[in-house]
Amino acid sequence: MHRSLMSIFSLLLAILLATLPFSSAIQLIESKSLSPCQDNSNFTASLFNVVFTPENRTLGFDVVGVSSISGNVTAELRVIAYGFTAMREVLDPCKMPDLKGLCPMNTGQIDLNSNIQVSPDVIKAIPKLAYTVPDLDGTVRIYINNTDGASVACVEAQLSNGKTVNHKAVGWITAVIAGLGLLASAIASGLGHSNTAAHVAANALSLFGYFQAQAMTGMIAFRLPPIVLSWTMNFNWSMGIIKVDFMQKIFTWFQQSTGGTPSTLLSELSTTSVSIQKRSAEFVHKLLMRAYYQSVPRSNKNSAINEVNQLVVVTGIKRISFKANIEVTNLFMTGLSFLIIFVVMVALGVAAFKGFCEAAVKFQWMKREKFLDFRDNWKTVLKGIMYRLVIIGYPQMAVLCLWELTVVDSPAEVVLALFFFFSMTAILSWACWKVYQIAKRSIHKNPADLLFSDNDILNRWGFLYVQFKATAYYFIGPVLLYILLKAMFISFGQKKGVVQAVALVLIELAALVAVSYFRPWMDKRTNIFNISICAINLLNAIFLLVFSNVFNQPHIVSGVMGVVFFVINAAFALVLLILVLVSSFLAIASKNPEVRYERMQDDRASFIKSQTQLALPTELNALGATARGDKDPRGYEEMGPISSGPGSKNQYESSLAHPPLTAGSTRHLANKEQPHSPVDSSGPYNDAHSGQTPMYSDGYQANERLLTGRSATGSPSPYGRGGGTHPYQQQQSNYSGSWHVGAGYDH
Repeated sequence: MHRSLMSIFSLLLAILLATLPFSSAIQLIESKSLSPCQDNSNFTASLFNVVFTPENRTLGFDVVGVSSISGNVTAELRVIAYGFTAMREVLDPCKMPDLKGLCPMNTGQIDLNSNIQVSPDVIKAIPKLAYTVPDLDGTVRIYINNTDGASVACVEAQLSNGKTVNHKAVGWITAVIAGLGLLASAIASGLGHSNTAAHVAANALSLFGYFQAQAMTGMIAFRLPPIVLSWTMNFNWSMGIIKVDFMQKIFTWFQQSTGGTPSTLLSELSTTSVSIQKRSAEFVHKLLMRAYYQSVPRSNKNSAINEVNQLVVVTGIKRISFKANIEVTNLFMTGLSFLIIFVVMVALGVAAFKGFCEAAVKFQWMKREKFLDFRDNWKTVLKGIMYRLVIIGYPQMAVLCLWELTVVDSPAEVVLALFFFFSMTAILSWACWKVYQIAKRSIHKNPADLLFSDNDILNRWGFLYVQFKATAYYFIGPVLLYILLKAMFISFGQKKGVVQAVALVLIELAALVAVSYFRPWMDKRTNIFNISICAINLLNAIFLLVFSNVFNQPHIVSGVMGVVFFVINAAFALVLLILVLVSSFLAIASKNPEVRYERMQDDRASFIKSQTQLALPTELNALGATARGDKDPRGYEEMGPISSGPGSKNQYESSLAHPPLTAGSTRHLANKEQPHSPVDSSGPYNDAHSGQTPMYSDGYQANERLLTGRSATGSPSPYGRGGGTHPYQQQQSNYSGSWHVGAGYDH
């Protein structure tokens, strides 16, 4: 069994790796940034582009730097891969024709632009894995020593082989499958499969949350192993970080028009060196300032300060923006705009689907009972969908809005950040309080009777609690607090990477302990799904703590753990995607997908009302709808609510044993031959209306009154829409309890 599981795991991982187009079929090693690696380094570079191609044995470089070194020097070259020094060689510029300009070195600016032929021995010394492993964690480090052997400068460059696990195809696949899960749950709900819809929606939302957690991992403010950073970049779409060229121009114009100063880093890469540094940006900037400031004459100090600003170091959220090819000052508006676009597109899609359903019924392309609940209550359903989109977009906006308050791209953007953060937080907080108030009115131990009996409440607020057990409806509160705490540490801690790492470990540990203890989700399968995600999130937080170098471990440990991080999360993401994809397909394709899921232990199915699940004859449809408080399937007025509690199930099943009520089959009713019906003709209705036509004395009149809300005389009935309380409701409450009081019908 163990061996078969390992085989399945290996197969899944192989499939995932096969779907990752690592790009770049040409073998090469390149670097595009140079940064100092020791204090008091006497050499800095504002531009550094180096490309090595083994096929033609060419090393091409374009370097612009500033040196405060004079005299003859030697250079010690070290090539480091995953913390292991693969090559060490001493170079003497005076013995190398291509570097004669550095013999001797002079103070001032140094421009190098040349191609060097590399000897075959050097090429053979480079292992083949250096050209094939994606997101190579390699560094070339150069120590410049004077004639006494003392190091006067140290610079290092990150190496890349052009292959990466970050690819648009991965982002599209994950986004489409997550979207299919949400769409499948909506279709299943419209078809009346409420249990299936709840399970698929819960898994899809949890999958979406896992993707957002992966994207947040890449926003941590310290150096990450290249493979970790590239993998997390695949999920930037879940945070709204998507580049569209014409939108970027609009954001730049908006920022300029509102008093901000747009960043131009991406347009200045030909003259600016950008370093994704393992140390903090503040430390590196001070280091470069000091080195460059000491290298120029006193009269040029001011110009030196301006020049050193071209040495840009990015980390954390700014690093994500740079890697996504988005100007950092446009990042907030990018995330905000895509959330708004997503909300508008979904609203238009719901409205269009409503129109299609009505047209399909009118032209008889679709049966009248299909999507009946949605067609009758589509506005309430739309409100519920809008709330769902708010909770989906809350993690991204919490991070980006709070971060915007620290960078202040423009006054108008700060106002937008405050408005959207506080409005979304207030909306979700108010929704949680509303659900709490509704559930608190329950007189039973099980609040499912109130939370699931009223379609308006279920459609509008159900997104907060349907994924949980009815008794754990409150758990959405801790979930929102968990999201908010993570967002605060990620956005406000951009200069304190270690603090971020420690805080995330504590937050994820608390989350895992809470969900493992309470197990709040609706059933065992869903609990396992979500507890597994929490466990992986905690493991990732521990990885981040190691990557922060708080333990001062050898670099090879971080390099190896980076590969392990990718393997674990790639395999786990693949398993989640397959599970959600299969459940989504079965929810739409199966004739009865409900049989795949166990019955809820909180008895919510006893209270959920759905007309589409009935198969009653025409006349009994009206009686069944009345007994559940629904609208008649044929579009007649809604009758007064009648309990659909535990006692109503037997009444409903007994009613199926009798023939349909017709004008020719009502004689037994007139003779007081009582069927097993939810309506008792001997109830207070007849006592209160003595002398009038007895209830059900005529089948046509009875059904006429039930379906139209009018009395036998044709006058409006007091028990139609907006009428008073039907006496039968009082009678029925004596039979099945008063659980329906306060369930939304009394206001």
